[in-house]
Amino acid sequence: MVTPVIEVRDLEKIYPDGTRAVRGISFEVEEGEFFGFLGPNGAGKSTTIKILITLLRKTGGTVRIMGLDVSRQTDAIRRVIGYAAQEVGVDDDLTARENLMLQGELYHMERTLLRQRTDELLELMDLASDADRLAGSFSGGMRKRLDLATGLMHRPRLLFLDEPTTGLDPQNRANLWIYLDRLNKQEKLTIFLTTHYMEEADKLCNRLAIIDHGQIKTLGSPRQLKQELGGDVIALRFATNGQDVTTQAQQACAVLSGAPFVANIDRFDEGINVYAQNGGSVVPDVLRLLDDAGVHVTQLSLTSPSLDDVFLKHTGYKIRDEELDRNWRNQRGGPFGRRRR
Repeated sequence: MVTPVIEVRDLEKIYPDGTRAVRGISFEVEEGEFFGFLGPNGAGKSTTIKILITLLRKTGGTVRIMGLDVSRQTDAIRRVIGYAAQEVGVDDDLTARENLMLQGELYHMERTLLRQRTDELLELMDLASDADRLAGSFSGGMRKRLDLATGLMHRPRLLFLDEPTTGLDPQNRANLWIYLDRLNKQEKLTIFLTTHYMEEADKLCNRLAIIDHGQIKTLGSPRQLKQELGGDVIALRFATNGQDVTTQAQQACAVLSGAPFVANIDRFDEGINVYAQNGGSVVPDVLRLLDDAGVHVTQLSLTSPSLDDVFLKHTGYKIRDEELDRNWRNQRGGPFGRRRR
């Protein structure tokens, strides 16, 4: 039987102040997979990845990387993995080529091989024409690509990416997805990604785990997780009519839960999601039942299931885009803030 490249069993992390950041999670990642952890800030994603790359000691459980124990074989693990953090770690006072050469020298790469690998990565990341420019003059997207390239210098067998597109505008984020997909498919590189972007996880990951409050809520391929919801999504929001939204939502759930065409119902802050096969054909029936019960719908949308719906199903809330944007802007004073040295 082939040994997984990542094996995690009952992993726990409790910080000195008593915070349980990771609560007994278990999962495996196979060679060649693009595997993701999807969850909000504070869910335990970064804590888990730091344990896997040997930067943080676990409290309990077992973790093996390429069959190596993270507690006892840290040096061996570091030789076969690459890592790119949320914070860009390139030296702004060096050129792109110099950054890569320096990284290779830290791994004691032979000089001819070092130059060859540097040229390969500059080409792979579309940085060849800017190789001799100072990294400090690069755009946010270029600096992210250069930072990713430094983690690939020693040809790791496994690449860890912690929120790699945080702080990028949508265009640069989409461009970076192209490079990550290329690394996985063309370079056959196994990638472990943490993210809070639904679209990123959906587009890139073969499989993903939704993690919240230090626990894995569900795990599977994006397609499988969406199919498990049981049909199209009819999102409903209600008029209060002197009642709070919670009361209206509770009444709507009671009215629709017995309908034969309803597969499932989930609550969220502003209303409910109703899951039904052939959603378009049942919308009139949904509205009729609610109208007869005196529940007045102010907004309705019909969509195919998304990872946002999956997340809502398993956590009871949604990750709001505006909160994500505010979080990354606040991290460093702006979307392209640079690390001070």
